[in-house]
Amino acid sequence: MWAPRTLLALALSPAFSPYVAGQMAPVLTVVPQPTVKVSKTGTATITLKASLPTGYHANTNKPTEEYLIPMTLKWTGGPLQMESIEYPKGGLEKYPFSDKPLSVVTGEFSITTKFKVPAGAQTGPGAQVGTLRYQACDNKACYPPKNVPVNVTVHIE
Repeated sequence: MWAPRTLLALALSPAFSPYVAGQMAPVLTVVPQPTVKVSKTGTATITLKASLPTGYHANTNKPTEEYLIPMTLKWTGGPLQMESIEYPKGGLEKYPFSDKPLSVVTGEFSITTKFKVPAGAQTGPGAQVGTLRYQACDNKACYPPKNVPVNVTVHIE
């Protein structure tokens, strides 16, 4: 008989991914953002509003177990310079496959990033782009990690 922790480790392993991948993987939805307007000497805040379907959860950016895949937001380009990211705190939830509660998000949540306009930035429109990486799970299985592209229009005045 497989122990729950062994089954979870198998589900997270690349060798097992094809079996789980065949199932319908839940999709995290990010709400489109309005244009962010910022002065040439100012700061900007981008708050991504995201949601998971009912019955699914994703690990927070600080999972309670080392083998769990954290949620990460990476800004890879754009006119603004990132200063900080504030991830949702999430909640501790107990699932049958884990001996201790896990730090997860469910339903709707937000991730807030603070930016500054770097010296020498050009005025006008641009795009701040990045990727939100997460792994969705239900109370029985975890699905392969997914990347959601993030693209926010920025206008430096």
